[in-house]
Amino acid sequence: MRFIDRPLLVAPAALGFAVFVMGIGGCARAPHPESTRPVPSATSPVPPVQGVARARHWDEYRMQAAQRLVQANPTMTYLGVPPEPLLAIPVLEVELNGDGSVASIHVKRMPSQATDTVQLAIAAVRRASPFGPVSHLPKPWRYTEVFLFDDDRHFKPRTLD
Repeated sequence: MRFIDRPLLVAPAALGFAVFVMGIGGCARAPHPESTRPVPSATSPVPPVQGVARARHWDEYRMQAAQRLVQANPTMTYLGVPPEPLLAIPVLEVELNGDGSVASIHVKRMPSQATDTVQLAIAAVRRASPFGPVSHLPKPWRYTEVFLFDDDRHFKPRTLD
C-alpha cells in the first residue's frame, strides 16, 4: 500500500479543530524581559530610600513612591504602554507614618475580576516601604495609587503613566 498516492481526506470538523489549535499557539505572549530578574523576598528587603531629593509636595511624593514601587518589585512590574484591555485596576490608599513607613492600606477600588491582584498590590506596597519621610508634608499623610495589571499579573503604577 502506498500512502503517497492516496488523497488526504480530513473531516471538516477535524480540520477546523486543527486550525483552531494552531491558532492558539500563535496567541501566546512573549515573556517580559524583567521576568529573568530574581524575585525580592520578605527576607531581603529593598534598602531604605537614599539619595532621593525630599519631595516638596504630594504630587512629587507620589511620583517618587511609584518609582520606589517599581524598584522594589522588578519582576512584577512593566513600564511600557498599558495593554488594552487591562486585567484589573485595583486602587489603594496608602496611609504613612512620618518616616514614610506604611501605617495602613485601604482598598478604594476592588476589581470585579482577578481580585487576587489587590493582594499582589498590597504586598508590592509593603515590599517598597519605607517610601521616604513625609513629616514635612501637610497631613493627612496618605496618597492613592492606581495599579494597572496586565494579563501576566504585572503592574504599572498609574502615576508613571
